[in-house]
Amino acid sequence: MDRVTVSEAAECLGVTPDAIRQRVRRGTIQHDKEPDGRVYVYLDKSHIPPQDAHDNLVDALRDQVETLKTELADWKAEAQRKDTIIMSLTQRIPELEAPSEPRESSVPKTEGESTTPEEPPRTWWRRILGT
Repeated sequence: MDRVTVSEAAECLGVTPDAIRQRVRRGTIQHDKEPDGRVYVYLDKSHIPPQDAHDNLVDALRDQVETLKTELADWKAEAQRKDTIIMSLTQRIPELEAPSEPRESSVPKTEGESTTPEEPPRTWWRRILGT
């Protein structure tokens, strides 16, 4: 076991010195405190991750970041495409609005058919309430 300072332990383990101090407070890492207040941590080979595992992790994280950047660009392009479609449809709304004058019916009227619009049938709940 190696006896190292908190900052050296943090460097060896690839974490911040605050993380090492938290481990000391929780008692999850062997340590001792000198009379002058300086804290030393004991590290053995099981605490230190192999360098190739660390490199593999860093490479995997970089790959994941690149994938996320690509996905973000794709989502932004899709949102831009949808915004363009919505804008073009919104510009066509005045063309699609109903005319203010009623259209004449193309079906000829039969005898006895009134020219005034009929009152729509009352719904069941209006009949019950008497409105």
